[in-house]
Amino acid sequence: MSLPQFKLLRPRSLEEALDFLSKYAPDPAPGGLETAALGRPPRTPFVQTASIPTQDASIRVLAGGTDLVPSMRQKLFEPQYMLDLRAISALRGIKPQADGSVEIGALTSLRSIERSEFLRQHFPVLADAAATVASPTLRNMGTIGGNICLDTRCLWYNQSLTWRKGCGFCIKKDGDLCHVAPGGTTCWAAFSGDTPPSLLCLNAEIEIVSPSRASRISLQDFYTGLGDNYRKLQPNELVTRVFLPPSMAGYRGVYRKLRVRGSIDYPLAGVAVTMKQSNGHIDDARIAITAVNPAPMLIRGASEILIGKLPNESLAEAAGDLAARISKPLTTSALTPEYRREMIRVFTKRAVLAAAGLN
Repeated sequence: MSLPQFKLLRPRSLEEALDFLSKYAPDPAPGGLETAALGRPPRTPFVQTASIPTQDASIRVLAGGTDLVPSMRQKLFEPQYMLDLRAISALRGIKPQADGSVEIGALTSLRSIERSEFLRQHFPVLADAAATVASPTLRNMGTIGGNICLDTRCLWYNQSLTWRKGCGFCIKKDGDLCHVAPGGTTCWAAFSGDTPPSLLCLNAEIEIVSPSRASRISLQDFYTGLGDNYRKLQPNELVTRVFLPPSMAGYRGVYRKLRVRGSIDYPLAGVAVTMKQSNGHIDDARIAITAVNPAPMLIRGASEILIGKLPNESLAEAAGDLAARISKPLTTSALTPEYRREMIRVFTKRAVLAAAGLN
């Protein structure tokens, strides 16, 4: 499948990139949840009388391109302009701060995060998660910002234009129904990024910039829980930095992932766990899941189950049961929802034991 025609824009600075977005991105909807992967504009509705989908929103933003380019080949996006951020060196790098925190540029490659000795020593759950993304070649291209802003996925969405047209399209792209939950008005496409659950466990924050302002928000507040409008990012905004707080430095952490093949594939279920212990007891612990809901999410109540306890098999099983109850996998992937939910249970148990040094 060939790429649609577009004009390539290559800014050399963040200011120049924001100028391009001001010029070519559609005006943000006041109070809306229009979203974009590192600046993607909102979905353009499909006109049912047309034979093919209408022209996509005018500009898309390229970070690593490992997800966007294949989607463009599937005609999910047909922008007039492509904003290539890769020449902006200021958005790249892992920068430890004097207070023990760390700043990570949004264009930092997943391979750099995987191989960072600083992150492996102080924030191991992030390096562990980054190491599971796709393959070494794709991790060299893919970025932390792109993984945070990764498009949600579904069997009915990630298909060719011909396939989608034959099915009548869907809520997420050009249609008005959800094939996963027929009769509903909600899109259930699943978020499938590997690093966001580990970042949630680390209480990470992100920086979002626009031509008029810069803001810093908790990553937990970035996701909406909706399969189509899944991020709080306006068309003229970019995710520029990730912040890890010093309070989470030194926590042990692991990430476990279910996928069809041992490399390349997106997660079909993923679990991240961070834990701090003293005298054998759990002082603090956080669990987050991915690929089984429209957003990555922390497991509420997990800390209450684990804190103050001696880690053991039954305690890990209780955490797994809680995670399985909160996960809501539907028929968005090749594996059954029942199996994916059970693997959340299994992986949570294994991750808790591994974080505690018992597995």
